[in-house]
Amino acid sequence: MLAPAVPRLLAARLPFFYGWIVLACICLAGFARQGPAVAVLSVFVVPMTDSFGWSRTEIAGAVSLGGVLAAFLSPMLGPLVDRQGARLILCLAVLGTGLATMALSLTQSLVWFYLLFCFARMNWAGPFDLGLYSALNNWFVARRAMATSIATLAQMSGLVALPIIAQLAMRDGDWRSGWIAVGWTVLLVGFAPVWLLMVRRPEDLGLQPDHRTPSAGARVEPQFSRAAAMRTRAFWLLSLYTVLVFPVQAGVSLHQAAHLIERGIAPFAAATAIGVFSVLSAITSFAVGFLPRRWPVRYGMLGAAVILSVGTFGLIGVRSPVEAYAAAGVFGAGIGAILTLLPIAWADYFGRQSYGAIRGVALSLQVIAQAVGPVLSGGLRDWTGNYTASLSVFGVLSVFAAVAALAARRPRPGAEGIPRIAET
Repeated sequence: MLAPAVPRLLAARLPFFYGWIVLACICLAGFARQGPAVAVLSVFVVPMTDSFGWSRTEIAGAVSLGGVLAAFLSPMLGPLVDRQGARLILCLAVLGTGLATMALSLTQSLVWFYLLFCFARMNWAGPFDLGLYSALNNWFVARRAMATSIATLAQMSGLVALPIIAQLAMRDGDWRSGWIAVGWTVLLVGFAPVWLLMVRRPEDLGLQPDHRTPSAGARVEPQFSRAAAMRTRAFWLLSLYTVLVFPVQAGVSLHQAAHLIERGIAPFAAATAIGVFSVLSAITSFAVGFLPRRWPVRYGMLGAAVILSVGTFGLIGVRSPVEAYAAAGVFGAGIGAILTLLPIAWADYFGRQSYGAIRGVALSLQVIAQAVGPVLSGGLRDWTGNYTASLSVFGVLSVFAAVAALAARRPRPGAEGIPRIAET
């Protein structure tokens, strides 16, 4: 496939690997991705429910429905991304998300909110995830962990910055100004670099992953088809891990500010705790990418699930801002580690040739799991009057995820009908 003209000209003249340009585009798109993230929506929960009288379950339902839509879309998009590359899908995702979040400022009814936020959330959960990590894994193999940590850090920086941008805009107006500020930020940061500079694979520019030359040797990498991957035990254990941790990620993140306020924490301190959560997520997501590659990635996933459980249980009894910061920080560290390690595991276990197709199936499970979390948390809160029950459930799920991670060994050649491992 021919690369766009601008990347071809740049690749011929740059003194460094063009993959770093691609990684920069991935980082900017990942930052823009966070417009409809649950951490961003969490700062709108109280003002929007106060304005319209909605229940927490109703507003959480938009997160869940958007995830369900992405679950249907992702398996179809995965093979398309493998064939065509990430450029078009990421451009459409950025454009759609930016316009939809700006249009949320016009919300007058729950139906309007659902139409727009579900669309934006579908982009967040499906097209963005497939596009970002397919592009990254095509360009980096030996340096995959480092590149993934950088890309995840960029996404975490969006989680830190966009709620603050929304809050600052809301100080000069109301919650409608916050959505306008979020939408403009998404468009300004994410669209142009991806449209102008993204390239599907290094081979389209006559290059090799990691800037090696064909004669410089190769890192052995598995080459799985989707059907072959789904015949392995590792595929289903990674999927089980996904199904267990992502209800926790989405359910706690969306209701975190509301829970802290109900525990007597001042709204500004609760917003600051979300900032601590996001900062620790960012730091951890970056740090774990530099763990020695000889260490099995499943050990890192095990540790992340344990940390996630500790943070979740810790949120239950917070009584002061300091306790809120500590619990939110531990929880954020677990989330940050998972967001970096899980994409590395999928690519390391099954390779880049059919990554989009394989990830598309797993992603459908992930977004359904993310859809369950907010509704479960909101429903239990409406039923019991607080978030204690939902946080207890989420803490237990994280413990089970640790067990699944420990069992998720990398597929071995010749076992379970696995194809030979090829050099790439």
